[in-house]
Amino acid sequence: MYSILFKAASETLLELGKDAKYLGAEIGFISILHTWGQNLMNHPHLHCIVPSGGLSLDGKRWMNSKKDFFIPVKVLSRKFRGKFLYYFKKAYYTKQLKFTGDVELLKEETHFKSFVDKQYKKEWIVYCKAPFKNAAYVLEYLGR
Repeated sequence: MYSILFKAASETLLELGKDAKYLGAEIGFISILHTWGQNLMNHPHLHCIVPSGGLSLDGKRWMNSKKDFFIPVKVLSRKFRGKFLYYFKKAYYTKQLKFTGDVELLKEETHFKSFVDKQYKKEWIVYCKAPFKNAAYVLEYLGR
């Protein structure tokens, strides 16, 4: 599941970064896996640090984003959801997933399909912070 999480997130950021509607550039980023939430309960999620710009598609110049957030949160959320669920279904049908405990019933295809259909109907939460002022702020954020 972690590889699906990383793949869906990275493809989402790269694809939307290249889209001229948002930036039209090759972006870079760092992704960090957290497996717990603030309450120390199991809550796998990624933190991605993305510069506010990227290299032009011809590789000749730096392109700054036009806004504080160059990709709207709803766009990120829906693109990520689609990619994640695509790879989740692919892993299911190629028998790459193992369901145990509370989710063991997802082994049955009818339960799996019902579960996935419900996920497409939910708004997934993507949170974006304002750009950091400098590298020291990035290190402080990562060090917590």
